[in-house]
Amino acid sequence: MTLRAVIWDFGGVFTTSPFEAFNRYEAARSLPHNLIRTINAANPHTNAWAKFERSEISASEFDTLFAEEAKALGHAVRGADILPLLSGEVRPNVVAALRACKAKFKVGCITNNVSTGSGAGMAGTAEKAKAVAEIMSLFDHVIESSKVGVRKPDPKIYLMMCEALSVSPAESVYLDDLGINCKPAAELGMIAIKVSSEKQALDDLAEVVGLDFVR
Repeated sequence: MTLRAVIWDFGGVFTTSPFEAFNRYEAARSLPHNLIRTINAANPHTNAWAKFERSEISASEFDTLFAEEAKALGHAVRGADILPLLSGEVRPNVVAALRACKAKFKVGCITNNVSTGSGAGMAGTAEKAKAVAEIMSLFDHVIESSKVGVRKPDPKIYLMMCEALSVSPAESVYLDDLGINCKPAAELGMIAIKVSSEKQALDDLAEVVGLDFVR
């Protein structure tokens, strides 16, 4: 089937991965490597992170619940300490690829986010918020988990985007830095690209869409 849409995740795709910031935080405090990811992976549909991304709890409640989850693993980590780590640095070459795709395809963004920081990218500074807003303005449609009350990997959120763009999953390619989020997209019929690095993502996307991007 003809490709008609390119759908993107935001954090870890257009920005450097928050996982890098998590690891720096852990190393600075002599915490186990990937502790934060481990906490977030436990009970992934009902933990503090999931509830916050669906706007079912407030920032203060997230702070408390995340601390309780960390304590259960034997460590002291407040949720409030994690939130500032979410905003990464923008990857200009990926933004350029989005512009190139927009000239040929419909483009959308599905982001799991929380109601903190500035805008869909959860930017921590006014400068970053402006950069994120400029990127978001390029999309034909944006779905934020914190606004719709549904989060990836729930298949509903991918179907919501397809409906908004008037395309079928089989006419779409989807990019995300988490395999758990790519899996349902692929099961729905999308071409799923797991983003491990900027160059790899652009190489894989270029092959799928038939465009040449700066790496």
